Amino acid sequence: MDNRSEVREFLRTRRARITPDEAGLPAYGGNRRVPGLRREEVAMLAGVSVDYYTRLERGTLAGASDTVLESLARALQLDDAESAHLFDLARAANASPTVRRPRAKTGELRPSLQRVIDAITEAPAIISTTRTDYLAANPLGRALYSVVFAAPQPNGARFAFLDPAAQEFYPDWDRVTQDVVAALRGEAGRNPYDKRLTDLVGELSTRSERFRTLWAAHNVRHHRTGVKRLHHPVVGDLELSFEAMDLPADPGLKLSIFTAEPNSVSADALKMLASWSATADAAAPAARVDDA
Repeated sequence: MDNRSEVREFLRTRRARITPDEAGLPAYGGNRRVPGLRREEVAMLAGVSVDYYTRLERGTLAGASDTVLESLARALQLDDAESAHLFDLARAANASPTVRRPRAKTGELRPSLQRVIDAITEAPAIISTTRTDYLAANPLGRALYSVVFAAPQPNGARFAFLDPAAQEFYPDWDRVTQDVVAALRGEAGRNPYDKRLTDLVGELSTRSERFRTLWAAHNVRHHRTGVKRLHHPVVGDLELSFEAMDLPADPGLKLSIFTAEPNSVSADALKMLASWSATADAAAPAARVDDA
């Protein structure tokens, strides 16, 4: 992905969303030709010259100091995820295109990681890549996301945007798609030379208008904890808390674990799902014997 273009559009969209009033500036004149702040206003708030800020917004982050980036983040009122994205873009601008961050290859998983998630017996657990490839799950996790794992190469983003079943599976489909794109946008800032990610973004941009619209907004967001609302085809509605953790020994992989409030309807649904999963697993060998 083109770093200069990413920088230019990210800074432009962040500037456009802040009004002078929100920035604590007087709004002189009744007609403003640009939405949000002018470049000179951002430059003043960040304590840099207008020429220098203009150069930054044209995509030239190479050489920008941490102090300048921090001042820019304050001026544009960036949250933690957006500030991290700005620094990632700056690191990418200063890095050689021949340098690659170690990446976990799709489909590769250390056997010990599978044993770890299999040891989690009362909560769905899934290991995925930062490109939303679903690599592995414990039995309950595979049952929970059975509609995603049905694909030959399960990928959360492809399912959310390209599979018609996604809008029924995710009652909050609008928010889910925003979260997916925000996570992919952040990953693109960290790893602009990841060909698999570039190919995925290109595929989704070609096939989904919803994806194109959200991608153009340049929003980024941390997606490490929260609540998932799902409508499972077997057990119905579930509301689950999730925790997503990076796996430092395996760059590019994360572990997500889902839990239900004790004694809740969702907790009962998870128990039903576990029973259904065990029954299905037990029936599978018998079916193979019958086929033979």
